[in-house]
Amino acid sequence: MDELDTAILRHLQEDARQSNRAIAEKVGIAPSTCLERIRLLRQRGVIRGYRAQVALPALNRGVQAMVAATVRPLSREVVAAFEQSVSRLPEVLSVYTMAGNDDFLVHVAVQDIEHLHAFLLDRLTNRREILSFRTMIIYQHLANPVLEPLPVPGADLTR
Repeated sequence: MDELDTAILRHLQEDARQSNRAIAEKVGIAPSTCLERIRLLRQRGVIRGYRAQVALPALNRGVQAMVAATVRPLSREVVAAFEQSVSRLPEVLSVYTMAGNDDFLVHVAVQDIEHLHAFLLDRLTNRREILSFRTMIIYQHLANPVLEPLPVPGADLTR
């Protein structure tokens, strides 16, 4: 990725609904060049898709939590089955497979604390492979809306 690709990506991350012409104008290139660059970014897998950001409370999901889970036996089959089944639960936003004390971190969003408690009791405590889990309520979630490439190790940073 060069500086032009990075600039195009920055503008798409800020607002993916803006027109190709608007992005081309902002980065100082022809619309046809911009369109080709975006096509190549998609083709190379840099751009994986476009989606709307939705306010969770608007979907009656006012309470978020991270659930750290440890499973046993720790095998490829158990890990894959856990990932697949838990990621399909309607309360689950994302599942992270981890290294360290916890095997998984599960991000959930539910209506309220009572529903979180029910999720934990009904969806997790009855799973034989879960050795333990702990829950952390999320008060606030901030995300970096625009990601840029990090320097390549060993690259000349003085240029």
